Amino acid sequence: MTTAFVLSGGGSLGSIQVGMLLGLAEAGIRPELIVGTSVGALNGGWIAGRPDHDGVLALADLWRTLSRREVFPTSPGLGLLGFLGRRPHLVSDSGIRNLLHRNLRFRRLEDAPIPLHVVATDVLSGQDVLLSSGNAVDAIVASAAIPAVLPPVRIDGRDLVDGGVVNNTPLSHAVALGATEVWVLPTGYSCAMPQSPNGAIAMAMHAFTLAINRRLATDVERFEGVVELHVVPPLCPVRVSPVDFSHSGDLIERSLNSTRRWLATDRSGLRQAELLEFHRD
Repeated sequence: MTTAFVLSGGGSLGSIQVGMLLGLAEAGIRPELIVGTSVGALNGGWIAGRPDHDGVLALADLWRTLSRREVFPTSPGLGLLGFLGRRPHLVSDSGIRNLLHRNLRFRRLEDAPIPLHVVATDVLSGQDVLLSSGNAVDAIVASAAIPAVLPPVRIDGRDLVDGGVVNNTPLSHAVALGATEVWVLPTGYSCAMPQSPNGAIAMAMHAFTLAINRRLATDVERFEGVVELHVVPPLCPVRVSPVDFSHSGDLIERSLNSTRRWLATDRSGLRQAELLEFHRD
Protein backbone atom coordinates (compact mmCIF):
# COMPACT_ATOMS: atom_id res chain seq x y z
CA MET A 1 0.00 0.00 0.00
CA THR A 2 1.31 3.46 -0.95
CA THR A 3 0.13 6.29 1.28
CA ALA A 4 -0.16 9.74 -0.29
CA PHE A 5 -0.85 13.15 1.23
CA VAL A 6 -2.73 15.52 -1.10
CA LEU A 7 -2.35 19.14 0.02
CA SER A 8 -4.62 21.82 -1.44
CA GLY A 9 -4.11 25.55 -1.85
CA GLY A 10 -5.60 28.41 0.16
CA GLY A 11 -3.12 31.19 0.94
CA SER A 12 -2.69 31.93 4.64
CA LEU A 13 -5.27 29.21 5.39
CA GLY A 14 -2.38 26.84 4.80
CA SER A 15 -1.96 27.13 8.58
CA ILE A 16 -5.11 25.00 8.89
CA GLN A 17 -3.27 22.33 6.91
CA VAL A 18 -0.37 22.49 9.38
CA GLY A 19 -2.74 21.63 12.23
CA MET A 20 -3.96 18.65 10.23
CA LEU A 21 -0.37 17.55 9.58
CA LEU A 22 0.35 17.74 13.31
CA GLY A 23 -2.67 15.58 14.10
CA LEU A 24 -1.68 12.97 11.51
CA ALA A 25 1.94 12.96 12.73
CA GLU A 26 0.77 12.41 16.31
CA ALA A 27 -1.23 9.42 15.10
CA GLY A 28 1.81 7.97 13.34
CA ILE A 29 0.41 8.56 9.86
CA ARG A 30 3.21 9.49 7.44
CA PRO A 31 3.23 9.91 3.67
CA GLU A 32 5.20 7.90 1.15
CA LEU A 33 4.17 10.32 -1.59
CA ILE A 34 3.16 13.99 -1.52
CA VAL A 35 1.18 15.93 -4.13
CA GLY A 36 0.61 19.62 -3.47
CA THR A 37 -0.91 22.68 -5.06
CA SER A 38 -0.15 26.32 -4.19
CA VAL A 39 0.37 26.70 -0.42
CA GLY A 40 -0.01 22.91 -0.31
CA ALA A 41 3.12 22.71 -2.45
CA LEU A 42 4.92 24.94 0.07
CA ASN A 43 3.83 22.82 3.03
CA GLY A 44 4.49 19.67 1.03
CA GLY A 45 8.03 20.81 0.26
CA TRP A 46 8.74 21.16 3.97
CA ILE A 47 7.16 17.80 4.87
CA ALA A 48 9.00 16.03 2.03
CA GLY A 49 12.26 16.94 3.78
CA ARG A 50 11.07 16.69 7.39
CA PRO A 51 8.16 14.22 7.63
CA ASP A 52 8.39 13.34 11.34
CA HIS A 53 6.52 14.99 14.19
CA ASP A 54 9.44 17.27 15.08
CA GLY A 55 9.56 18.42 11.46
CA VAL A 56 5.87 19.35 11.49
CA LEU A 57 6.32 21.17 14.81
CA ALA A 58 9.10 23.22 13.18
CA LEU A 59 6.77 24.02 10.27
CA ALA A 60 4.14 25.20 12.74
CA ASP A 61 6.74 27.43 14.42
CA LEU A 62 7.59 28.96 11.05
CA TRP A 63 3.92 29.65 10.26
CA ARG A 64 3.45 31.43 13.57
CA THR A 65 6.15 33.95 12.58
CA LEU A 66 4.94 34.65 9.03
CA SER A 67 3.53 38.03 8.06
CA ARG A 68 1.68 39.24 5.00
CA ARG A 69 4.53 41.61 4.15
CA GLU A 70 7.04 38.75 4.25
CA VAL A 71 4.99 36.54 1.90
CA PHE A 72 3.47 39.25 -0.33
CA PRO A 73 6.00 42.14 -0.34
CA THR A 74 4.20 45.07 -1.91
CA SER A 75 5.70 47.86 -3.97
CA PRO A 76 3.69 50.91 -5.10
CA GLY A 77 5.68 51.07 -8.32
CA LEU A 78 5.17 47.41 -9.20
CA GLY A 79 1.49 47.60 -8.31
CA LEU A 80 1.03 50.61 -10.57
CA LEU A 81 2.80 48.86 -13.45
CA GLY A 82 0.51 45.87 -13.01
CA PHE A 83 -2.56 48.10 -12.99
CA LEU A 84 -1.39 49.85 -16.17
CA GLY A 85 -0.78 46.54 -17.93
CA ARG A 86 3.02 46.90 -17.97
CA ARG A 87 3.47 43.85 -15.71
CA PRO A 88 1.28 40.70 -15.42
CA HIS A 89 1.26 40.82 -11.62
CA LEU A 90 0.89 43.09 -8.59
CA VAL A 91 3.39 41.58 -6.14
CA SER A 92 6.93 40.20 -6.39
CA ASP A 93 7.50 36.50 -5.66
CA SER A 94 10.74 37.34 -3.82
CA GLY A 95 9.11 36.73 -0.44
CA ILE A 96 8.12 33.15 -1.25
CA ARG A 97 11.47 32.48 -2.92
CA ASN A 98 13.37 33.73 0.11
CA LEU A 99 11.33 31.49 2.41
CA LEU A 100 12.04 28.48 0.24
CA HIS A 101 15.76 29.19 -0.13
CA ARG A 102 16.06 29.43 3.66
CA ASN A 103 14.03 26.36 4.53
CA LEU A 104 13.88 23.83 1.69
CA ARG A 105 16.23 20.89 2.27
CA PHE A 106 16.68 19.83 -1.35
CA ARG A 107 17.41 21.69 -4.57
CA ARG A 108 15.60 19.47 -7.06
CA LEU A 109 12.21 17.81 -6.74
CA GLU A 110 13.62 14.39 -7.55
CA ASP A 111 16.01 14.71 -4.59
CA ALA A 112 13.26 15.05 -1.98
CA PRO A 113 13.53 12.35 0.72
CA ILE A 114 9.81 11.68 0.25
CA PRO A 115 8.72 11.90 -3.41
CA LEU A 116 7.20 15.34 -4.00
CA HIS A 117 5.03 16.36 -6.95
CA VAL A 118 3.52 19.83 -7.36
CA VAL A 119 0.78 21.03 -9.66
CA ALA A 120 0.79 24.24 -11.70
CA THR A 121 -1.32 25.58 -14.57
CA ASP A 122 -0.10 26.30 -18.11
CA VAL A 123 -1.17 29.88 -18.85
CA LEU A 124 -1.68 29.29 -22.58
CA SER A 125 -3.33 25.86 -22.64
CA GLY A 126 -5.19 26.12 -19.34
CA GLN A 127 -4.14 22.57 -18.49
CA ASP A 128 -2.72 21.45 -15.19
CA VAL A 129 0.95 20.49 -15.22
CA LEU A 130 2.47 17.96 -12.82
CA LEU A 131 6.04 18.86 -11.89
CA SER A 132 8.06 15.93 -10.54
CA SER A 133 11.63 16.92 -11.37
CA GLY A 134 13.73 20.02 -11.83
CA ASN A 135 14.46 23.08 -9.72
CA ALA A 136 12.36 22.69 -6.56
CA VAL A 137 12.08 26.40 -5.75
CA ASP A 138 10.94 27.31 -9.26
CA ALA A 139 8.38 24.48 -9.28
CA ILE A 140 6.88 25.37 -5.90
CA VAL A 141 6.80 29.09 -6.71
CA ALA A 142 5.05 28.29 -10.01
CA SER A 143 2.47 26.17 -8.18
CA ALA A 144 1.79 29.10 -5.82
CA ALA A 145 1.79 31.90 -8.42
CA ILE A 146 -1.71 33.33 -7.91
CA PRO A 147 -2.79 34.74 -11.30
CA ALA A 148 -2.44 38.53 -11.57
CA VAL A 149 -1.11 38.71 -8.00
CA LEU A 150 2.24 36.91 -8.42
CA PRO A 151 4.29 36.57 -11.61
CA PRO A 152 4.11 33.41 -13.73
CA VAL A 153 7.18 31.18 -13.68
CA ARG A 154 8.71 29.98 -16.95
CA ILE A 155 9.66 26.30 -16.84
CA ASP A 156 10.60 24.27 -19.93
CA GLY A 157 9.29 26.97 -22.23
CA ARG A 158 5.90 27.28 -20.54
CA ASP A 159 4.56 30.09 -18.38
CA LEU A 160 3.05 28.49 -15.28
CA VAL A 161 0.76 29.86 -12.58
CA ASP A 162 -1.11 28.55 -9.55
CA GLY A 163 -2.25 24.95 -9.92
CA GLY A 164 -5.42 25.79 -8.04
CA VAL A 165 -6.80 27.43 -11.19
CA VAL A 166 -7.68 24.01 -12.58
CA ASN A 167 -6.78 21.41 -9.91
CA ASN A 168 -6.63 22.74 -6.39
CA THR A 169 -6.77 19.35 -4.69
CA PRO A 170 -4.90 17.06 -7.09
CA LEU A 171 -6.41 13.72 -6.11
CA SER A 172 -6.28 12.55 -9.71
CA HIS A 173 -2.49 12.90 -9.84
CA ALA A 174 -2.01 11.00 -6.58
CA VAL A 175 -4.06 8.11 -7.95
CA ALA A 176 -2.21 8.17 -11.28
CA LEU A 177 1.11 8.07 -9.39
CA GLY A 178 0.10 4.79 -7.76
CA ALA A 179 -1.30 5.84 -4.39
CA THR A 180 -3.61 3.26 -2.85
CA GLU A 181 -4.37 5.20 0.34
CA VAL A 182 -4.88 8.95 0.11
CA TRP A 183 -5.18 11.50 2.89
CA VAL A 184 -6.63 14.77 1.58
CA LEU A 185 -5.82 17.94 3.53
CA PRO A 186 -8.04 20.78 2.25
CA THR A 187 -7.56 24.26 3.63
CA GLY A 188 -11.21 25.17 3.06
CA TYR A 189 -11.95 28.86 2.70
CA SER A 190 -12.94 31.88 4.77
CA CYS A 191 -16.49 30.68 5.33
CA ALA A 192 -17.54 33.21 7.98
CA MET A 193 -15.87 36.53 7.27
CA PRO A 194 -17.70 39.42 8.97
CA GLN A 195 -17.24 41.72 5.97
CA SER A 196 -15.80 41.79 2.47
CA PRO A 197 -11.99 41.71 2.26
CA ASN A 198 -10.14 45.03 2.11
CA GLY A 199 -7.64 45.61 -0.68
CA ALA A 200 -7.19 44.22 -4.16
CA ILE A 201 -4.94 41.31 -3.17
CA ALA A 202 -7.21 40.23 -0.32
CA MET A 203 -10.32 40.38 -2.52
CA ALA A 204 -8.60 38.48 -5.34
CA MET A 205 -7.42 35.76 -2.96
CA HIS A 206 -10.82 35.39 -1.31
CA ALA A 207 -12.62 35.09 -4.64
CA PHE A 208 -9.98 32.65 -5.87
CA THR A 209 -10.35 30.35 -2.86
CA LEU A 210 -14.14 30.43 -3.12
CA ALA A 211 -13.99 29.25 -6.73
CA ILE A 212 -11.35 26.56 -6.41
CA ASN A 213 -12.77 24.82 -3.35
CA ARG A 214 -15.95 23.77 -5.14
CA ARG A 215 -14.27 21.06 -7.21
CA LEU A 216 -13.15 18.92 -4.29
CA ALA A 217 -16.48 17.25 -3.57
CA THR A 218 -16.70 16.12 -7.20
CA ASP A 219 -13.20 14.65 -7.11
CA VAL A 220 -13.90 12.87 -3.85
CA GLU A 221 -17.02 11.22 -5.27
CA ARG A 222 -15.01 10.16 -8.31
CA PHE A 223 -12.18 8.48 -6.39
CA GLU A 224 -13.65 7.27 -3.09
CA GLY A 225 -14.36 3.84 -4.63
CA VAL A 226 -10.96 3.65 -6.33
CA VAL A 227 -8.59 4.17 -3.38
CA GLU A 228 -8.82 4.14 0.40
CA LEU A 229 -9.69 7.78 0.85
CA HIS A 230 -9.57 9.96 3.96
CA VAL A 231 -10.61 13.61 3.78
CA VAL A 232 -9.68 15.62 6.84
CA PRO A 233 -12.63 18.00 7.44
CA PRO A 234 -11.70 21.69 7.06
CA LEU A 235 -12.60 24.23 9.71
CA CYS A 236 -15.61 26.49 9.94
CA PRO A 237 -16.22 29.15 11.10
CA VAL A 238 -13.14 30.83 9.63
CA ARG A 239 -13.24 34.62 9.68
CA VAL A 240 -9.68 35.16 8.45
CA SER A 241 -8.77 36.50 5.02
CA PRO A 242 -6.48 34.16 2.99
CA VAL A 243 -3.81 36.89 3.01
CA ASP A 244 -3.96 37.50 6.79
CA PHE A 245 -1.18 35.56 8.53
CA SER A 246 -1.71 37.09 11.97
CA HIS A 247 -4.07 34.31 13.10
CA SER A 248 -1.91 31.36 12.04
CA GLY A 249 -1.23 30.17 15.58
CA ASP A 250 -4.92 30.07 16.46
CA LEU A 251 -5.86 28.28 13.22
CA ILE A 252 -3.12 25.68 13.76
CA GLU A 253 -4.39 24.90 17.25
CA ARG A 254 -8.05 24.76 16.19
CA SER A 255 -7.23 22.52 13.26
CA LEU A 256 -5.04 20.25 15.39
CA ASN A 257 -7.81 19.78 17.97
CA SER A 258 -10.40 19.23 15.24
CA THR A 259 -8.20 16.63 13.52
CA ARG A 260 -7.55 14.82 16.80
CA ARG A 261 -11.30 14.54 17.43
CA TRP A 262 -11.96 13.38 13.89
CA LEU A 263 -9.24 10.71 14.01
CA ALA A 264 -10.69 9.42 17.28
CA THR A 265 -14.15 8.84 15.77
CA ASP A 266 -15.36 5.77 13.93
CA ARG A 267 -15.39 7.00 10.33
CA SER A 268 -16.23 3.64 8.71
CA GLY A 269 -19.84 4.49 7.96
CA LEU A 270 -19.29 7.97 6.55
CA ARG A 271 -19.09 8.80 2.87
CA GLN A 272 -16.08 10.97 2.18
CA ALA A 273 -18.14 13.55 0.28
CA GLU A 274 -20.18 14.07 3.46
CA LEU A 275 -17.00 14.86 5.39
CA LEU A 276 -16.55 17.95 3.25
CA GLU A 277 -19.30 19.67 5.18
CA PHE A 278 -17.23 22.24 7.04
CA HIS A 279 -16.44 21.05 10.53
CA ARG A 280 -17.71 23.50 13.12
CA ASP A 281 -15.39 23.26 16.09
